[in-house]
Order: sequence, then structure tokens, then C-alpha cells
Amino acid sequence: MSTQRRAGADAKPAEARSDAVDAAELAEYHGLARLIERMHRRFLDVVRAGLLRQGIDDIGPVQALMVMLIGDDEPSVRDLMERGYYLGSNASYSLKILVEAGYIDRGASQRDRRTARLRLTDKGRTLRDDLFKLEQVQATALVRNEAEAADLKAAYRTLRRLDRIWGDMVRYAGQGLD
Repeated sequence: MSTQRRAGADAKPAEARSDAVDAAELAEYHGLARLIERMHRRFLDVVRAGLLRQGIDDIGPVQALMVMLIGDDEPSVRDLMERGYYLGSNASYSLKILVEAGYIDRGASQRDRRTARLRLTDKGRTLRDDLFKLEQVQATALVRNEAEAADLKAAYRTLRRLDRIWGDMVRYAGQGLD
């Protein structure tokens, strides 16, 4: 691995490699994909534990994250699905639970009556605020000094890049990515 590739955030972008990744790098890539999946499940467990500590048992962690995604906006159902990468039936089911539990209102758009708009109720805004506080506690535990802040930024950049690469692979499947 080159010094330039190991360097931190101050390094200039490395030039593209002409050689394939070696076995160790391939193993790290495989491990990263599995780690992302495991971390997602663990994150849902953390959200679930936070909900239970607050005495909230009428929704699950996926619905709680939908509340966070809605935030102060009034997105359409389609917008929410695209932001959160939800499947149609899963999103519809979760939204039904959130409406029935009183966390969101679902109404027709004033511009296009066929489009459903979502908005947090007072109960939903309270939950969003509580979840935001939970995220602050988590971030504080993760970032205790400048080095850890830099690590977080580097991890975020790497994961964003991986998201773009995987998105391109899906979007342009069969078209070649050279």
C-alpha cells in the first residue's frame, strides 16, 4: 500500500491504480461490506433500546428512523422512500403504524391531491427531539478528541464514496464501469 494511500485527510487524492487489489485489500473489502450490515442491525438495536428506555413500545426502530427522516419537512411518501431506501410495502406498513400511533399525519398535497404528504404531529416532534438527543450522546461517545473527529470524517468520506460506487454499479449494470 502506498504512503499516499495510507495518508490522512491532508493528502492529495491518490492517482488511480492500474493493478488489481491484493488479497488483503479484497479481504478488507469483504469485511467492510459485512461490517456495514452488522452495524446497521446494531444501530437498530441501539434505537430500539432508546425507545424502550423512554417507554415507547408502539413503534419499532425502523419507524423511529422514518420520524427522523421526516423531520421538519413535509415530504411525499415517494420522497421519504427515496431518502431512506425503503421498499414500497415496508414503507407503507411503517407509515401506517406511525399514523395509527399518532406520530405523523398523512394528508393530500395542496398542489397534487394524488400525492400524500407526511408531517410530524406534536408526538412525532417530541420523539424526533428525543432521538436527536440520543444521537448527540452517541456522537459524544464516538468523538472524544480531534483525532477521533478526523477518523469520523475519514470514515464518512469512505462510506459515501462506497455508496456512490455501489449506486453506480446498480445504475449502470451491464454498461461497464471502466
